[in-house]
Amino acid sequence: MAIILAEHANVSVDVLKVVKMLLIHDIVEIDAGDTFIYDTQKSHDNTAEERIAAERIFGLLPADQAHELLAIWEEFEERKTDEAKFARAMDRLEPLLQNVSNNGGTWREFKVGFDQVYQKKQAIQHGSESIWAYAEQLLRESVESGILKKTTV
Repeated sequence: MAIILAEHANVSVDVLKVVKMLLIHDIVEIDAGDTFIYDTQKSHDNTAEERIAAERIFGLLPADQAHELLAIWEEFEERKTDEAKFARAMDRLEPLLQNVSNNGGTWREFKVGFDQVYQKKQAIQHGSESIWAYAEQLLRESVESGILKKTTV
């Protein structure tokens, strides 16, 4: 997805680095256990478990490789570089596409509302304004079709 959508990044990005970030991020989450993005009890951001997993996994490698991969993982988590912002956009877009394609999937199962989804998905705009516009359209359509509930106060 990152390779195909890279032309939509806000600025030109090093696509190989973005792909590395995403793969490294996922490997660490697999080892540490992925926290559900809408969990209200535990932060989804850079947990201590993920740091331990990253250091353990990369510690198995030669020192130069370990240092490089840990630095790429940290860059993704810090979300400051253009590559990290675009990688985060891809990381947030993929589950949105899944929920739209499976009739609300985890949104319905865990009673996740529009405001929660919108808040988490806003990170997409920092990596790609055009993909964010598409994501917002998908969110609106999801509300209109009833697969994502908008709470009223």
